[in-house]
This record gives sequence, C-alpha cells and structure tokens, in this order.
Amino acid sequence: MNLTIALLPGDGIGPEVSAQAVKCLRAVEEIFGHQFKFIEGVVGAKAIDKTGNPLPDSTLKLCKEADAVLFGAIGDPKYDNDPDAKIRPEQGLLKLRKELELFSNIRPVKVFPTLIDKSPLKKKIIRGTDFVIYRELIGGIYFGEKHLSKDGTVASDLCTYSEAEISRIAHMAFKAAKTRRKKVTLVDKANVLESSRLWRKVVSKIGESYPEVALEFLFIDNAAMQLILNPSQFDVILTENMFGDILSDEGSVIGGSIGLLPSASVGESHALFEPIHGSYPQAKDKDIANPIASILSTAMLLDHFKLDEESKAVVIAVLKSMKNDIVTPDLDKNSKYGTNDVGDFISSNIRELDDHPTINRENIWLGKSTII
Repeated sequence: MNLTIALLPGDGIGPEVSAQAVKCLRAVEEIFGHQFKFIEGVVGAKAIDKTGNPLPDSTLKLCKEADAVLFGAIGDPKYDNDPDAKIRPEQGLLKLRKELELFSNIRPVKVFPTLIDKSPLKKKIIRGTDFVIYRELIGGIYFGEKHLSKDGTVASDLCTYSEAEISRIAHMAFKAAKTRRKKVTLVDKANVLESSRLWRKVVSKIGESYPEVALEFLFIDNAAMQLILNPSQFDVILTENMFGDILSDEGSVIGGSIGLLPSASVGESHALFEPIHGSYPQAKDKDIANPIASILSTAMLLDHFKLDEESKAVVIAVLKSMKNDIVTPDLDKNSKYGTNDVGDFISSNIRELDDHPTINRENIWLGKSTII
C-alpha cells in the first residue's frame, strides 16, 4: 500500500516521540512491502514563531491532501503562562480538527499485564481493564461562542450540540461495541444540562437499532469516580467533547503513565493519529519522553487502513519492550533507556517477527542491538 502521511511533530517532546513513530512505520514499510511518504508540516508554537499562525495554510493544505496525519504534541509555557495571549498553539489543533471534520476521537485504555505494578491503583481494581472512549471532537463548549465583557469581569462559553452531531458518533460507538463486549455507557450531565438531555434522547433512540448492545447512563461526576473505583466495568464510553477530554486523561492514570495512550481522530474523509499526552516541555531534548503512545498511534493508523497484521506487529513489538523492561523513566525510575533506545528496540523487533526469548540488553543500551 502507498500512503502519504502528513507529519506534524509540533512542540515540546512532539518531535522526539514522532521520530520514534516514524522509525516503526519505516520498519513496517520494509517488512511488509509498503511505501509510506512522510511530508512534514509546522504547527503550534513553532508555527506561531515562524508565521504568526498556529496552523498555517500550507500545513492545512498538506493535511487535507494526505491519506493520514501523524501528530506529535502541541503547547508551550510562554503561551500557557500568559492569560492575555490572543494566539495560542492549541488553536491550531482545534482548527485542524474542525477543518478536517474529525468528529470522533477514539481513545483506548488498556492495562498491560507487564506494567500492572506501575499503576497507582491496586491490582485487584484495574486487572482486566480494557475500554475505549468515543469522544465527540468538534462540537460542544470548546467550539461554542465565547464572550468576554468589555471590562473583562464576565466571561461565557456556549455549549451547543445538534442531533446530527450526536448521531454520527453514537453510531460509531455502538458499532464498536458490537465487536467488543457489547456495552455502551453514555456519560453526560442530563440532570443539569439541556445539551446532555438531548444527548440522552438521541442516543437512547439510536440504541434501539442495536438490540444486542446494552446501553447505560452515568453522570460525569459518577463516571469519573467509577473510572477509578471499578474501571473494568466499562467497554465503550460515549461522551461529549469536554467530558471526553477529562475522562481520557483520567483513564491514563490506570495504566501507569499518560505516555502509553494513543488516539485516533476520524471523520468521513480524514484521519489523524496522536498520543494523548501534551508537549511536556520539561522533558524536551532530555531523551526521557515515553514514545509508546506515539508508536501505538501508528498501530491505530495501520488498523484504520485495514493493515491488521502490520498493526499487530507494532503492538507485539511494544509488548516485548514492556516485557523486557526496556522502557523510559516514567515507567521505571531506575531505567537507563531513553526515548531513542525504546524506539530503536521496538522498530528492530517489528523487523524481527519471531519471538526470541533472550535479549542482550547491554548491547541494546550500547546501541548495538543484538537478539540472541
């Protein structure tokens, strides 16, 4: 398969983790006989510094013409710490989602058995956790009308949803549940918000078309609590933009590191793949950022194009790195492996499809990876 991939490394650790994702796609390309063409674009704080625009027209054009977008991370402290900044890096990502009509954000949360001890939660609570969040991505309060009074003392953000916006992601969530454990949990705040009551009405009606899928409802405050008390109860979580943003970040704690969670943002014609973590500027250029979320995002990219064996090869290589404790310091404070080491190991194991029981770790650390 020939794919043109728009590569947007972004800010902070984005370029570092994206480089490891590209390594892994190059390995897939080599082993499975595909051709992936990467075209890089600038976005976020770097784009503001260069052009004054967090999403230059050239970058948007690149993304619209590409088969898929591989995104790194976005954000910079000089904008985060300036409440008066009129132009912000995050505006670039929001605009990109809107322009590409990426209405569905898919975020899987799974506990890896080899990393179960890394979670701050007890094993008996998180064991067996495997759910996916379907978050509506281009509506709601993030995109609603915003107002600030002339004297700067009163502000408002409007949350608006239409039946059509709710329906299209609801169908995706139910279809996903049919292939999993056949359960959808709608998270809302229908006891308070009119927009949530519309969500509940529309989703309930759609649920009738999927009789094999159980539908339950949770208010956002209870859902946030249940995610920590009993995460294994969930299969597919369906929710609106802001609630999904909060829950998916909370869900990252379950697995032990936000550096583990990938995501896919998809629409009718375009798809974007990115780790859910931010730009983590404190770790920039220190070779300590966890690249696994970015690498697993490439597995989702491959899966999106029905390249099932290729996607499995990436996941298996990631599991090998975890099994052999070849991870970054966020997962093992005593680890001597950095971002590049983990990326090198995973990409080399994609090339080596056989399951080798013994690994010469010293040679891997020296940059002379040898599988024995």
